[in-house]
Amino acid sequence: MKTTIKLFTAMAIALLLMSPNLIAQERPVYITVTTMHWNMEYEDFDMAEWIAVEKEFSDKVTKKNEHVINAGFYLHRYTPSNTELVYVQTYPSWEAIDKAADRNDELAKAAWPDETARDAFFEKQGAYYSNDHSDEIYATMSGAKVMTGPPGDDMILYVQKSHFSFPEDGTNEEFSALHKEYTENVLHKNELIKGYYPNAHAWGAVRTEFVEAFLVNSMTDLDNMGSRNLELAKAYMPDESARNTFWEKYNRYFTGVHGDYIYTLVAELSK
Repeated sequence: MKTTIKLFTAMAIALLLMSPNLIAQERPVYITVTTMHWNMEYEDFDMAEWIAVEKEFSDKVTKKNEHVINAGFYLHRYTPSNTELVYVQTYPSWEAIDKAADRNDELAKAAWPDETARDAFFEKQGAYYSNDHSDEIYATMSGAKVMTGPPGDDMILYVQKSHFSFPEDGTNEEFSALHKEYTENVLHKNELIKGYYPNAHAWGAVRTEFVEAFLVNSMTDLDNMGSRNLELAKAYMPDESARNTFWEKYNRYFTGVHGDYIYTLVAELSK
């Protein structure tokens, strides 16, 4: 490969993501991921009230914003910080990200026309969060297993963050073919995986990031997901030598370093 940029650009193609309500006809191009933290000094913290406040904002603003395809909250389950929660939104274009922010302002003013009441609501909403947060933007990749409807209940989101290695002798075509082969013959056939969304870095701290998000119904299903993937891989490619050759080729595109994160999807707050 003569340039790493060509590989990166080719991998940032249509489909996506972590948001659970994504339907097959709507194919977001970008997602924003805001990692926030609870305000641990907030003495009146109440989870039910937090859900009610965010649901009010979602119903009056987010769900009416035509520039936002999906949105959802994911709460810490097994991550480095128990104060962490993640807010994810998906968009049909880069321009829609800016348009969505302006539209949110318009919808908020329409929902709370009285400025004093509006300020009071946002003060109440903001009290739940610390000032510390970070933002990342990811580009969608092909190979998603898309949920065709909203979650009826809270779900488990497992996120694996790997890093591309950009091998000198690699090609866009080879990586795309290997990724397509595995996702279609293993991940898409795994009945425990309700949604699979691969994403590549577009804007943020680490340009080599490859983020894979898996939605399952329970922690039990997550525990069994790996063994089921192995069963399906062996069924698709029963010859051990052929499997090893496949993984040798595929793994060349990654550094071997990855991180694992588990969140709880709050179904009630999903668009």
